[in-house]
Amino acid sequence: MTGKYLTEIEGFTRESGWADPSQASAASRAYAERLEDGNILFLPSLPHAFSPEDLKFLYSLDQDDSAIHKNISYRPKQDILRGFGSSQPEKVETMHRIMREYSAGVVKMMSALLPAYAAKWTLDYASYRPYEEENRDLPLHKRNDLVHTDAFPSRPTHGGLILRCFTNVNPAQPRVWSTTARFPTLAKQYAADAGLPKIVAREASPLRGVRKGLNALKSAVGIKSPNHSAYDLFMLGFHDYLKENTSFQTDAEKFRTDFPPLSTWITFTDVVPHAVLSGRYALEQTFIVPVNALFDASKSPVRVLESIAGTSLVS
Repeated sequence: MTGKYLTEIEGFTRESGWADPSQASAASRAYAERLEDGNILFLPSLPHAFSPEDLKFLYSLDQDDSAIHKNISYRPKQDILRGFGSSQPEKVETMHRIMREYSAGVVKMMSALLPAYAAKWTLDYASYRPYEEENRDLPLHKRNDLVHTDAFPSRPTHGGLILRCFTNVNPAQPRVWSTTARFPTLAKQYAADAGLPKIVAREASPLRGVRKGLNALKSAVGIKSPNHSAYDLFMLGFHDYLKENTSFQTDAEKFRTDFPPLSTWITFTDVVPHAVLSGRYALEQTFIVPVNALFDASKSPVRVLESIAGTSLVS
């Protein structure tokens, strides 16, 4: 298993944790620092012990099971399954259980692997992607095969980083990614054109107080309205900007990585611009890691952007 920016985790297994407990703290920090540098951590095994029956069930899902949704999602904090529209209640119950157990298994493994992050992270959603990504017909901004950095419209991070653990449960085919230069490089090249100065000016405007007041009023009357910081607004726009930028998509230097069947990889997907070129049957669990949990906060996207903008982007 090779690839630029790829680091295989050694001396750690899901079942036993660190082989040398006396070196666990140093090893964990070293791998966290690799993540903060924009690397992808790789494990040639699964983060959760799926039963053969559960894997067979995951492989059995067809387009009719959730055709109107991009992915099947699971919200672990609320124990809610979304995006699975089967008319058979027993299938829904099975899918719900599999996602619950997968999420719990990943949390357990990641907590042992990266305890400094686990002490401060927020548990976000998990998802299952049963469809083949190659030639998938999706609207431009939802296409996975275009290089992008992640941002969530309904879940602003306020500077927190998006840490994701991916699992290829496909028994025979790899999941193929393409990545480019990391966020700091792209931000220096594209942030101005992607609208960072406009967002900074908007936040400095006297109307900002009016907007905050309207958001507070909406919240008071029960209208859900995400509280986006200037950082979140930029990251949402940057996600779309990269996908819309034909010259970037065509000309940027790209690095291909094939993640083999029944393997796991972990990365900050707002630091690592990525695209999924092919593959089906993939699961993932997301965590939001606050900047104060990092070993080098200066490498975080929010600090990179604040350095470029010359002002704070998170109030």
